[in-house]
Amino acid sequence: MSDFAVEALNIYRTFQDGEVHALEDVTLHVARGEVFGLLGPNGSGKTTMVRILSTILAPSSGSASVNGYDVVKQPDEVRRSIGLAGQFATVDENLTGSENLRMIGKLNHLENSFVKRRSTELLEQFGLGDAGNRTAKTYSGGMRRRLDLAAALVANPPVLFLDEPTTGLDPQSRQDLWGIIEGLVEGGTTVLLTTQYLEEADRLAKQLVVLDHGSIIAQGTSQELKTRLGNTVLSVSFTSTADAERGSQLLAELSTKPANIEGTIVEITVDRGPSAAADALRRIDGAGLELTGLVLREPSLDDVFLSLTGHKTDDDSVPSTPSTSKRRRKART
Repeated sequence: MSDFAVEALNIYRTFQDGEVHALEDVTLHVARGEVFGLLGPNGSGKTTMVRILSTILAPSSGSASVNGYDVVKQPDEVRRSIGLAGQFATVDENLTGSENLRMIGKLNHLENSFVKRRSTELLEQFGLGDAGNRTAKTYSGGMRRRLDLAAALVANPPVLFLDEPTTGLDPQSRQDLWGIIEGLVEGGTTVLLTTQYLEEADRLAKQLVVLDHGSIIAQGTSQELKTRLGNTVLSVSFTSTADAERGSQLLAELSTKPANIEGTIVEITVDRGPSAAADALRRIDGAGLELTGLVLREPSLDDVFLSLTGHKTDDDSVPSTPSTSKRRRKART
């Protein structure tokens, strides 16, 4: 058996008779017993990749396997090896929490005794033991998400696909779900996680692939990606957007990478933080500009993504279109 729980080799996926390129030459190697993160904004191809790996979609070209089984040639074996929780909870609101899990067990043709024991175990594990006999329509959003994740684990699959599992959750529910995912991995489950929450990827994923418009633009550990950006981020706040624009021109000379302007805040990456900050203050003071704040901090995945793509993960202003996909393909050839 392969050392990888999930492998995808040179995956392409097109729609509309090849006019829309959802995935272009995507290769993934997911080691067993870890969280692997697919990071990217809406429309980057994350969900399409999960659908291919879970046999919902076939690739236009390329090959993929899960738990050693080919997703096209052995779909039944793949489905028996995986659990899948999509972007939105898919529980039956008219059934109780316990009934939802037992229904999943029956759909998987599992023995009744196992399903009963497993359902009780999962409800307790996910903090739903006291709510197991309540209908799901009485659950909060966070409880429904936990129940949906529990349903994906009824058959005790070795590989779990989580497609943006914390979308729409409040901060506390998100933290709770992160703890559950970490516990699953400690127990040996392999998790492929798609997310546009950079904090989530930073905390959970051992390896990351960054997708943008269907193509891999970076990969590595969180720290490796941050190291590519630089040692320190210098963030300077001005009193007006006009001053920020003028200040960005002064600060641009301190870095080899372009400055990022958001309103009255200018950020640049620098290699020598303290001396760069002192130099920045001298330049700004000499130009007669007024500051409201100056901060040195370590780079985040947010900074990395912005540096790589020119936009943030929640920026939908650069849509994936056939024309942009074709231009991108042409540029690589």
